[in-house]
Amino acid sequence: MRDAYLAIVNPAAGGGRTRKLLVPTLDRLREAGLRVEIRETLALGHATEIARQAWADGYRKFISVGGDGTSYEIVNGLFPQADGADIPTLAFLPLGTGNSFLRDFSDQGVEYAMESLVSQKSRKCDVLRLRHQDGVLHYINILSIGFSADVATLRARRFSAWGELGYQTSIFICLARFRRRPFPLIADGWKGVDRRPCLFLTFSNSKYTGGTMMVAPGAETDDGLIEYVRWGPIGRIGLIHNLPRLYDGTHTQHPLAEVRKVRHVDFHLDSPVDVMIDGEVLTLHCQSLDILPGVLNVVV
Repeated sequence: MRDAYLAIVNPAAGGGRTRKLLVPTLDRLREAGLRVEIRETLALGHATEIARQAWADGYRKFISVGGDGTSYEIVNGLFPQADGADIPTLAFLPLGTGNSFLRDFSDQGVEYAMESLVSQKSRKCDVLRLRHQDGVLHYINILSIGFSADVATLRARRFSAWGELGYQTSIFICLARFRRRPFPLIADGWKGVDRRPCLFLTFSNSKYTGGTMMVAPGAETDDGLIEYVRWGPIGRIGLIHNLPRLYDGTHTQHPLAEVRKVRHVDFHLDSPVDVMIDGEVLTLHCQSLDILPGVLNVVV
């Protein structure tokens, strides 16, 4: 097995700021005695290929240099082949961009991540496994379906170059469309399928998404449980009034909100739906969701 960390770098993250900050950041780590090797991604999905090959080549320690999307790709390169005796280690360097997962442990971003790497602070982390009609995906942050996924999908497909304005524009368009619909599912052996209409569903391993939104305030990354948040058919005015509460977690106190801790979910969808998974938007025919307890070490 190789002792060095493999830093998988998305040079385009943060509008190119990652590449500018990379050399001085890695110099600091090497001065602290860490062995770090580098691979840069060349296209969407390349981090998954790099991580998969690196695991086969004997690497067991990885650094995600980028945002949520980079770490998501790395996790999907490590699993399912890492689901065994060897436990991979994943650290984070969010240079020039955000990392929602890291926010659970500190709001200091890259400085906290650097300190954790130098001091080798790590802890066990669960990984969530989503089976869909065309395969299997793994994630460590959040799966979202409904309004929140609609906003993320619209922004990614039409307004990705607009920055924060693109996000706000997508919210207003989705408010105008405002679809409240059922996403039938059964969790942990419920007696019947839940077909009630809702605004959104989230299935979280960590508290934050979008950098600062505390969508799952009770989530813990190592409790072996999925925090399932359901927001019922709230109206437009109610949603607008309650949007700020997504940032401090008090949206879960709304009368139409439900929070459950579950281990397994079976979806009963009639067709594929847009989902947001660790910052990435996909259209999937979801089948089931479960949790792999403690199969990843995270440096935090």
